[in-house]
Amino acid sequence: MFTRRSAPFWATFLIILLAAAWLLWIGREPICRCGFVKLWHGETMSSENSQHLADWYTPSHVIHGLLFYAGLWLVARRLPFGWRLTIATLVEAAWEIVENSDAIIERYRAVTISLDYYGDSVINSVADILAMVLGFALAARLPVWASVAMVIGFEALTAWLIRDGLALNVLMLLWPMDAVRAWQGG
Repeated sequence: MFTRRSAPFWATFLIILLAAAWLLWIGREPICRCGFVKLWHGETMSSENSQHLADWYTPSHVIHGLLFYAGLWLVARRLPFGWRLTIATLVEAAWEIVENSDAIIERYRAVTISLDYYGDSVINSVADILAMVLGFALAARLPVWASVAMVIGFEALTAWLIRDGLALNVLMLLWPMDAVRAWQGG
């Protein structure tokens, strides 16, 4: 069951489990306050956003996986796939913990159009981490051009449909721009 070869996958599983436990410990809701879990919630201006398994921000977590795979291939390609996945999962889990801290939640509310954002549910955070794992696995199997096309496609799709995405989210958190905020507000 536990072998040297399976060690990185057990470590990855443990990281996800510990992230979920930490989020519960700091008071994040386990599931949506509405009392149920949906596979998909497509309404971004809603108190249920980031509370269910997947939403319009799920593609950004797939992109994380694609980017983490590329970055780790550049700097740690001698490590086996499993250990690179473990490192990527640790970074993603750390982001989920930081993203759901009071400071970052307040930052989102102050500088983005996410006025009703009050953090992810634990099940959404775990699903986000698993979306990153999916992106990482896809990047390992797809040609580079397909991974690049996925990043561009997901960013274009979410920018067009919800006026947000990974690049816009990072921009607005680090360097808020009134023009972008006005455009995102419709």
